Amino acid sequence: MKESLQKKTRFRWVVMLIIFITYMIAGADRANISVVIPYFQKEFELSNTDIGAMASLFYIGYAIIQIPSGFIYSKFGTRKIFTFSMIVTSVATFFIGTASSALQLKIGRVLLGIAEGPLPVGIISTINRWFPGKEKGTATGIYMSAMKFAPAIVPPLCAYIIYAFGWREVFYIFAIPGIIFALFWLWLVKDNPEESPYCSKEEREYIKSEEHSNIDVKIKKNKRKYSLKWVDKIIRAKKVDSLDTNRKIFLSWNIWGCTLGYFFMVGIVYAIMTWIPTYLVDVKKYSIMEMGFVASAPWIGAILGNLIGGWLSDNVFDKRRKPLMIVTAASTMFSMYALLYAPNNPMFLSILLIITGVLLNLGYSTFLAYPMGITSKEKLPLAASIVNTGGSLGGAFAPFVVGLILDKFNWDMVFTFLSASSLITFILLFTIIEPREKIEPMIKKEGYEKITF
Repeated sequence: MKESLQKKTRFRWVVMLIIFITYMIAGADRANISVVIPYFQKEFELSNTDIGAMASLFYIGYAIIQIPSGFIYSKFGTRKIFTFSMIVTSVATFFIGTASSALQLKIGRVLLGIAEGPLPVGIISTINRWFPGKEKGTATGIYMSAMKFAPAIVPPLCAYIIYAFGWREVFYIFAIPGIIFALFWLWLVKDNPEESPYCSKEEREYIKSEEHSNIDVKIKKNKRKYSLKWVDKIIRAKKVDSLDTNRKIFLSWNIWGCTLGYFFMVGIVYAIMTWIPTYLVDVKKYSIMEMGFVASAPWIGAILGNLIGGWLSDNVFDKRRKPLMIVTAASTMFSMYALLYAPNNPMFLSILLIITGVLLNLGYSTFLAYPMGITSKEKLPLAASIVNTGGSLGGAFAPFVVGLILDKFNWDMVFTFLSASSLITFILLFTIIEPREKIEPMIKKEGYEKITF
């Protein structure tokens, strides 16, 4: 068996690389607006509430398409639908650059949201089919870090494009990579490993077979010197049967509790993405280039948080998703409050924002990994679309509320609102269980003892 595993290809990691780059491009297409906001406001005479509403329109379009895309993926597969979605995303990005009125800007943002909406469900479905259980948390963390990698490089890149050309050119230039990588996806990423000429039989067996995963778990458990029973008590771990019908998914509080928690956490992330550049220019009085570099700081932390969190979820917590979800909700309460006393020095503020990004994202990706442990593979697209709909609505809700708060109050109230959002998530997480997969004991074979959990 070891000889067979050594011969297997690792094409699933090529798929992961394409997922990362493709979603990073999509993240850049949605994040670039945050840097251009001051120019929108000046040219179209928009208030903070107008800007908040425009940012929210993206997520309204994004939310509308989530559940329908789950059904579409389940019926027609991922490859062609995902490719089409990515191409339309680039077209919508280009259209925003041509806008001659606030109304056209808003229409462009709605179209962008509808175009991008199917992407996360397609990616989660692809990860679920291309990776074994013990790698799904890591893969999801890499995927989520792609979205955070985009706003880490977008502010300085946009600042340079605006300085050299103008704000419209930001959208023209950003529209090009999406079309290129949509074609890469169509060429290389099949719906299932069995359909790919680049994925060996051994790798396909490794992805599909629970035997390999269980043996690895047994070996790791023999080496592990600590027990997770105390963690299971805190997170309410239970062995469950998979949710394998639409009715079971729609009636599952675990799915809805995860969805509500994700609503608030995504709201925090997109409020920061939308408004931090404006905060740095208006409150901290930074130049356009200083703003560009400091605004990337929370996303550098986010990349680290997603990657570390995904690895910890798989390897330290043995595919338990809730521990890091709880850690993220608790720590974000305090990090948002700490921003009330943020220093003016760009270096110190960057460090604080990096720490904030790490804490906010340790458990961020596990909200989307959570449905993998409680639903069947066939029904995962629907469950993932429900959770992502909640996140999309949160992304629409929070930036708009921040705009309202800024027109009536100040940034202190903004950070208090974001801290309260994280507190609500923390409470919600204790109302859902931690699903532990129901595995039949393995019979003693090839020198391995019976495995129990």
